[in-house]
Amino acid sequence: MKDIRLIWIFLIVTQFAFSQIRGVVKDSISGEPIPFVNIWVENETIGTTSETNGNFSLDIKEEKVLVFSALGYETKKSSSKTDLILLKPKVFELNEVVVSNSKNSRTININSFKKGKINVYFGAGIQPTIIAKKIEFTEQIQSHPFLKEINFLSRCDIDNAKIILRFFDADSEGKPGNDFLDTNIVLEIKKGKKNNRVNLEKYKIRIPEEGLFIAFEWLIIEENKYTYTYTLEEEKNKIVYKNGMNYQPHIGTTPSENQTSWHYTKGKWLKRGKFNQDIKSSKYQDKFGELAIQLTLTN
Repeated sequence: MKDIRLIWIFLIVTQFAFSQIRGVVKDSISGEPIPFVNIWVENETIGTTSETNGNFSLDIKEEKVLVFSALGYETKKSSSKTDLILLKPKVFELNEVVVSNSKNSRTININSFKKGKINVYFGAGIQPTIIAKKIEFTEQIQSHPFLKEINFLSRCDIDNAKIILRFFDADSEGKPGNDFLDTNIVLEIKKGKKNNRVNLEKYKIRIPEEGLFIAFEWLIIEENKYTYTYTLEEEKNKIVYKNGMNYQPHIGTTPSENQTSWHYTKGKWLKRGKFNQDIKSSKYQDKFGELAIQLTLTN
C-alpha cells in the first residue's frame, strides 16, 4: 500500500512538472537578462511577467505560442518549448514634442479627485494587464501643454509592490499607439490606501494635439504576489474557506459618463465598458471607470 501511494505521488508531481515551462528572456545583442517582459499565451488570457533576472515560468499543459513584449524591444512570438528568448532592441524615434522645453512659469491641476470618495479600483488579478486613460487635448492643455507631475490613488495589501508607468500616443483610430517615452518608469507602491506623486519634469512630456494615454502596467512577479483566505457560504449555516491570490497593487477609479479607459489583453487594446448594476457602490453603477489620475501641467 505504501508503494502504491508513492507511485501516485510520483505521477502527480510528474504531471505538474510537465505542465510548467520555464525560460529566460535576454537582450539579443548584450546578452543581458530583460526584466518585466510582458508574456502572453497567444489569443488566451494566460500570461506572466519576467522577473528582475529575466526568468519566467508558466503553467501550460501543451505546446503554445508565446508573445513577448517589452518597452524598447521588438515584440516576438516563440514556441513555449523554447527556454531562451532573445529580444531585439528597437530603434526608438523620439518625437519632437518630447524634447521641447517648457517655461514652467504657470501651473494648473486637472482631473482632481478626493481620496475618501474612491472605493472602486482596477487590478490585474493573476494576468499581465495594462490599463490606459486618454488625456484629450483641450484649451487648458494648449496653454499648459507640459506634464509636470501626476498624482494617483493606490490601494495595496503588501509593501513596495512594483508597477510600470507608461505613456502612449494616439494612433489614427484613437487607440493607444506607440510608446511616447523610451524609458521604463518603475514605481514602488506602499502598503495601504495612498496618494502617489510622480515628478515627470525631466522627461519634458508635451501633450500632443492627438491626445496622450497614461497607463499602468501590472507585473506578474513573485514580489507582487498576495495570497489570502476568504469565506464562501455554499450551503445554509455552512462556511467554506477558500484560498485566493492576486498581484498588487490596485489603482483607484472615479465614475464617469465618458469612456476614457482602455485595457490591453490578448495582445490588443480594447475599450473598457461600463460597470454593471451588480457593483456595490451605487455611484459607479452604469458608469465608466476612469483611472484616478490628477495632472499638474505647466506652460
